[in-house]
Order: sequence, then structure tokens, then C-alpha cells
Amino acid sequence: EPSAEVNKEPSAEVNKEPSAGKEPSAEVNEEPSAVVDKEPSADKEPSAAKKDKQPSSTTDGTHAGPAVRKQAREYGVPLSEVKGTGRNGRILKEDIQQYVAARLSDSSGGGIPAIPEVDFTKFGEIELRPLPKIRQFSARNLHRNWLNIPHVTQFDEADVTDLESFRKQQNSELAASGKKLTPLAFLIKASVSALQMYPQFNASIQPDYGNLIIKKYFNIGIAVETEDGLVVPVLKDADQKGVVQLAEESAELAAAARDKKLPFDALQGATFTISSLGGIGGTAFTPIVNAPEVAILGASRTKVSPVYDGNSFVPRTLLPLSLSYDHRAIDGAEGARFITYLASILNDLRKIIL
Repeated sequence: EPSAEVNKEPSAEVNKEPSAGKEPSAEVNEEPSAVVDKEPSADKEPSAAKKDKQPSSTTDGTHAGPAVRKQAREYGVPLSEVKGTGRNGRILKEDIQQYVAARLSDSSGGGIPAIPEVDFTKFGEIELRPLPKIRQFSARNLHRNWLNIPHVTQFDEADVTDLESFRKQQNSELAASGKKLTPLAFLIKASVSALQMYPQFNASIQPDYGNLIIKKYFNIGIAVETEDGLVVPVLKDADQKGVVQLAEESAELAAAARDKKLPFDALQGATFTISSLGGIGGTAFTPIVNAPEVAILGASRTKVSPVYDGNSFVPRTLLPLSLSYDHRAIDGAEGARFITYLASILNDLRKIIL
């Protein structure tokens, strides 16, 4: 039996080879052509599979070739986060490019991770208070503005000693008419003068950064606290109104906001916003720019401090100011000039007529 097996196998091999061709040299030449011409798909697939498997043997477990890995390193892209669209999940150069493009255009905050939801009940008793619609809207708007605008805040103090004396004197004379001058009215008047001097603060920046849109009108947003949250009605054409009219209109807008009687157009078109916390307290704060505006002014509670007048220290009433602005549109030096000019007007209101 063993001899039969040995004899059969060689005879089969010898007999089959000549049947493919009588000349061995021709047979050697024909075999490659037969493989290429007759069975191309069968022969190519194994070689492609081998190529796919070679890069995937790396320690990170990703399927990508050397050129793709080099591109990923150049862009700083972690391959583990890229979804491959090639065969067997192979990562292609196009996948790297799409990943980078998606990150650049990500509207969710440039890849900023969301704050995880926490089950606070495991720590103790809680109460769920539904947020009013106004506060929900403000929260989304403030979050968007904070993420998209590179904020800078400039602080200063304005000496309003003489201004406060003048305001109180005028209120005594206006008492019979029922009219009342508020510090906010003077702040609006002085701000408009500063905006006219530095028009880049009364502007908006185009999304493609091609132009700064300078506005020739002066509509001042007034931050008003209501029981439902922050509302910002807009006092239109502030440059065309006197201090008495500014005081009346700002009071009317604030009352309408608290009574929920503001028309929709009263909330649109602001070019600059003022947030005054003087009636509550505090020394300074960082107000958030209300896009598409490029600046916002914050005012805190006045204080009496000793100020050296060249000969001695005298008590003066100082108003803390906080100016936040969009650094894409306004440089630090411009911010300093604006708030310094504004403080000088509040120090001597006669400069407005110049």
C-alpha cells in the first residue's frame, strides 16, 4: 500500500503538468499570464487584504496606512476618534480631512464637553423650580455670546461729585412737575457722547471679519431685572433726546418690562447696552457683551472716597465703571480711551456741549 501511494502521487503530478503544455519553458511563461488574464479578481483580492492587514497590526488597533498616520500627526488628530470609511473600517485621508472640517465648523462650542447630568438626590433633598421662558432664552443667548466673543473688561472710576449735586438740584426744581432725573439718564447721555467720539464701539463685526459695520444711529439697550429674569428694552435714538426725556423713557421701558407689556420691537435694534447695578451694590463686575453688539457698560454703586486734589485729600463721590468689549473689533488701547473719555464727561458734563 505505501508503494502504491508513492507511485500514484508522482504519476499524477507528472501527467498533469504536461497536459497544460508540452514545452516546460512555455508552461512557465504561460502560468503568470493565465493568472493575470483569467482570474484577476481572485488574485488581486488576497493582495489587497494583505495590504489592509499590515497597518492594522499597530498597537492602537486602528486601520490606517503610513501616509494617513502621518497626515493625522500633522493635524493633531487622534485616529481612535476617526471613523474609517474604507474597507474593513480602514481610515482614509478623506476621513482625516472630514474630521478636521467637522471640528472647525462644530457649532456646539468647538468640542467643549457638556456638563454631565448629576443625580443630586443621592446627596440629599432637592426641589425642582421650572425656569421661566425668558430665563431659558437668556441662558442660551448668554452662553452663545460667552463662547463666541473674546471678552475683555476695562475698569475705571468716574468722579460724579458735581454731577450728583447738579442732579439733586434739578430734581428739587422738577418736583412740582413730577419728573425725576436718574443717574442712568446721565449715564446714557455720556455714553452716547463717547460712542460718537469712538464709533467702533457703536458697531457690529461681520461674521467673515471682512468689515466692521459702523452704525450711524444710537439705540441704547437697558438691562432690567424682572421676576422672570433679565430683559433688555431698547431706548431708540438716544442721541436726539435730552436728559429729562431719557430719564422718562428709560423709566417707562423699565416699568413695561416688569409688567410684561413690552412690544417685540422694543427689544430689537440696540447698538450698545448699559447694565446698572448701582441700586443693589457691588464694586465691579464683568458684563457679557450682547451680540451682535461689540461692547457693554456696567455701572456699580457710587462710593465716597478721599481723593487728592494737589493740596489735600477731599471726599469725592466715585462711580465704578466696567466696560466689556469684543476684542475682535476693539483693541485694549481703544477700550482704555473710551472709558477714560466717558469718565471725563461724567466728571464734567459741560464737555457734552463741546
